[in-house]
Amino acid sequence: MPGGLIGVTKNFTYIRYTPMIKLCMPLFKTTIFCFLFIITGVSWVFIDFDQSKNFSVVKVEGGSISGTKNAAGDVSIFKGIPFAAPPIGELRWKAPAPVKPWSGVKACTKFSASPMQGKPTPFGVYTSEFLIPEEPISEDCLYLNVWTAATAPSQRRPVLVWIYGGGFSSGGSACAIYDGEALSKKGVVFVSVNYRVGALGFFSHPELSRENPNNASGNYGLLDQIAALKWVQKNIAAFGGDPSNVTIAGQSAGSMSVNCLVASPLAKGLFSKAIAESGSTMLSRGFVRTADLRVKEADGKKIADDAGYETLKELRALSAAEVQREIKGRFSPVIDGYVLPESIPAIFSANKQNPVTLLTGWNEDERFSQLVSMSEYKRQLESKYAADAGRILKYYPANTESEATESQKALGRDETFGISNYAWAKIQSGSGSKVYLYNFLRKPPAEGEFVQYGSFHTAEVPYAFNTLNYFKRPLQPADYALAALMSSYWTNFAKTGDPNGKGLPEWPAFDDQNAMVMMFDETSIARKFPRKEAMDTLFEILK
Repeated sequence: MPGGLIGVTKNFTYIRYTPMIKLCMPLFKTTIFCFLFIITGVSWVFIDFDQSKNFSVVKVEGGSISGTKNAAGDVSIFKGIPFAAPPIGELRWKAPAPVKPWSGVKACTKFSASPMQGKPTPFGVYTSEFLIPEEPISEDCLYLNVWTAATAPSQRRPVLVWIYGGGFSSGGSACAIYDGEALSKKGVVFVSVNYRVGALGFFSHPELSRENPNNASGNYGLLDQIAALKWVQKNIAAFGGDPSNVTIAGQSAGSMSVNCLVASPLAKGLFSKAIAESGSTMLSRGFVRTADLRVKEADGKKIADDAGYETLKELRALSAAEVQREIKGRFSPVIDGYVLPESIPAIFSANKQNPVTLLTGWNEDERFSQLVSMSEYKRQLESKYAADAGRILKYYPANTESEATESQKALGRDETFGISNYAWAKIQSGSGSKVYLYNFLRKPPAEGEFVQYGSFHTAEVPYAFNTLNYFKRPLQPADYALAALMSSYWTNFAKTGDPNGKGLPEWPAFDDQNAMVMMFDETSIARKFPRKEAMDTLFEILK
C-alpha cells in the first residue's frame, strides 16, 4: 500500500493512508469513530476494529453486554450477566431454561438480585462483608459475574468459578469478600455464580418428580450451577478465558456443591480441577449426608400439606415471599437418580466421579457444637458412637473438665468439617489424582466478642481471594502477607493444577502415606499431618 502504514496499539488499530476521503469509509462492521488530524500534510485515523478486544462490549449467549472497569483501569468487570431464564412462574422448580435474548447492549454494571432468602442480618462472627446486600433479593436470580484482566479474547486465561456457601438456604455472589478483582490480577478469569437456595432450590415433592422427564426433583440449585458451567464453556472465551482450563471452587455448602458436581455425570467435561474449602458429603455417617429422593419427596409433601397446599398448581401460585415464609424445612442436595444417580460415597467408591485435581482443607476453629460438662460429653459420645466411643476418647479424652472442653472443640471441628475434607483427600489421592491438603490456623486479629471465634468457618476466604480490604478486622502485616501467599497458591492451582510457584514455600502433594498438609498461619509451612491417627480413626468409623 504506497505511502501507507498499518499497526496495532493496545486498544486501537491505526492506519495512515491518503487520500483523506478514504479514511472514514466503513471498515468491516465494527468501525466506531474516525479522528482526523493533519501534521505536515499527513492524515491519521484511529479505528477500533473490534470492540471485544478491550471488552467495552462483549457478545454472549442472549445478546451483547457492557461492563465497567476497576479504579486502576486494568480489570474489566461484568456483573449480573443472565445465564438462564428467570426461574419464576411455571419455571419454578424446574431445571434452568435457556436465557431469553435481548436487543441492544445490556449494561452489566451491578450485581443482580441475590436468591430468595431471609433478610441478611449480622450474627456471631459474621459481619456485613460475609453477607449478601440487604437488597435486592428475588426469585429472579440466575445471573453470574466476571472479572478479567485479559486485554484480548485470544489470551485464553485459566478460569476459576466460585460457588458460595450458606447451608443451601442462604448466600449469594454479591458478598463483599467474594470480589474477584485481586485474583483476576493474578492471571485468572474469575466467575461467581448465583444458584437457587432453600425451598426454591432444593424442594422435592412427588408431583414435581412426576412432571419431570427424569422422574426427579429437588436438585434445582445444582442444576443452576451446571447451567452456569455450561455458560462458561460457551462464552468465557469472549472474556479472554480458556474453557478447557476451568477450576470450580466453593466453601461450606459451596464446597459440598463442588463435591456434588465432581460426582455428577451431568457435569462431566465442564471442569478439570476443584477447590473445596470446609465441606463435602463423602461419608455415609458424616455430618451432612445426601438423602434419598423418596425420603425427601415424603418430607416435601408433608411440609406442603401442613402449610395447606395440596397441589403443585397451588404451590406455584404462591409468591416467592410466601414460599420463603410457609414452606419451611431443611433443604439440601438429594440422591435423585439423575443429577446424583447414587450417594456420593457410592459414586467415589466405584470410581465413577469426574476426574479432577483437588485442593482441599478446613479451618482450625470451625465448629457448630455446644460445649457441655465432662460427664455429658462422655454420655453423648456413648449415645452417638456406641461401641466406638472408647476409640474416640483415645484421641479426644475427657479425664478432667478442662481436657473435656478442649476435646469437644477439637472433635466438633474434626467430625464436621475436618473429616469430610480429609476423607475426600484420602479417597481422591487413592484413586491416583493429585491432591493438595491445607489447614488454616490463622486467627484473624479481633477485638471484644470476636476474639472467641479464632480461625472461624469462612475466615480463610478473604485470605484466599486477597480481599482483606473488605474484612472489618484490625489486620496486621502478617495477614496481608498470608493473603498474598494464599491467593498465589489458589491462582497457581487454577492455572496448572499445582499451587507451587516461584518464591513460594513448597506445598507437597498429599497422599495417605506422606500425609503432608500445608499449615497456613503467620508463618506457613508444610508438614506431616499431626492428627492423622485421630482422623483415620474417625474415617473408619464414619465412612
